[in-house]
Amino acid sequence: MSQFPAKRYWYLAPLSFLYKIAIGLRNKFFDWKLLPSEEFEIPVISVGNLTVGGTGKTPHTEYLIGLLHNKFKVALLSRGYKRKSSGFLLATDASTPHDIGDEPYQTKHKFPDIHVAVDTDRRHGIHQLCTAHASQDTEVILLDDAFQHRYVTPGINIVLMDYNRPIYEDTLLPAGRLREPASSLQRAQVILITKCPKDIKPIDFRIVAKHLDLRPYQRLYFTTFVYGSLKAFSPTGEPRQLSTLNASTHIVLVTGIASATPLVDKLREYTEHITHLEYGDHHNFTRSELKHIEQIYDTIDAADKLIITTEKDAARLRGYTLTDTLTHSIYVLPIEVEFLQEQQEKFNHYITDYVSKNSRNRIVHQRAHAHKS
Repeated sequence: MSQFPAKRYWYLAPLSFLYKIAIGLRNKFFDWKLLPSEEFEIPVISVGNLTVGGTGKTPHTEYLIGLLHNKFKVALLSRGYKRKSSGFLLATDASTPHDIGDEPYQTKHKFPDIHVAVDTDRRHGIHQLCTAHASQDTEVILLDDAFQHRYVTPGINIVLMDYNRPIYEDTLLPAGRLREPASSLQRAQVILITKCPKDIKPIDFRIVAKHLDLRPYQRLYFTTFVYGSLKAFSPTGEPRQLSTLNASTHIVLVTGIASATPLVDKLREYTEHITHLEYGDHHNFTRSELKHIEQIYDTIDAADKLIITTEKDAARLRGYTLTDTLTHSIYVLPIEVEFLQEQQEKFNHYITDYVSKNSRNRIVHQRAHAHKS
């Protein structure tokens, strides 16, 4: 099954054993109520994973936003990885990737009508969202990468697992990539198997389900990524269909994400002329790196050439003053989530039904509290 087998560094196994003891004790303290975990009246949905690295949290979180934001006032709460600010911060139109982090900035840019906030303390962040004047109309909160943040008990815990790197073939940090033992999956109500091949066979679904050994209360869904049309980075630029790429097209691919292999494979369906400039996940570009990207682009002698990057990288690039060459040469390739096995309607109903019921309960409670006051 694994297209990219998980690397295991067995010489670090003793450290993984110590890590297992520490994380096990921490989870037991929460289970025994020795560490506090708070539930909220407002619907709270957590999107997280058991591994380090990319499983597709941002596209799936944005899928949830797209599903909910026309019916409910949605708020996204993230820790704001690699941001330069601290504490609780509610994003505004003037917020930059340095203020709130690249992924929250990307989401705010795509969904300006929702509330986006950052806070390393998710419990504090939820209280702030529900009481701050600018965001007290929030009706549902999505927590980004919060499965390990057990000080909050979400109404729905969604855990993502990369189809190509299953948790049951991995081991704990630092020998492997697992943040927690696979048994922690029991805390989740929903498991999403992401990045599945479109031609996946029914037997593969059954194999995954058997390995995960899910409980009756858990729901299992399979998704894949679909690439949309190329969007011009420049506000005045025109979009471009992927189908316009051909064997004579030269691409400079710029990525700072956990795994760019699927993206490279997709572009190779159109052309072999790909210069891949690969940086670390959440990479903040330097001036010299931006200059290097432009120099690589300028040296390509081709009538049809362009720079392609991801939405997350584009979010960081918007924090810089780019040259005209870069601004007008960069195209952003968005990805969208597609459910397999005709599961989309079931998933959508499960999520919207939970939010609808709990939003009504919160309104009733607020009215009762106001009447008593």
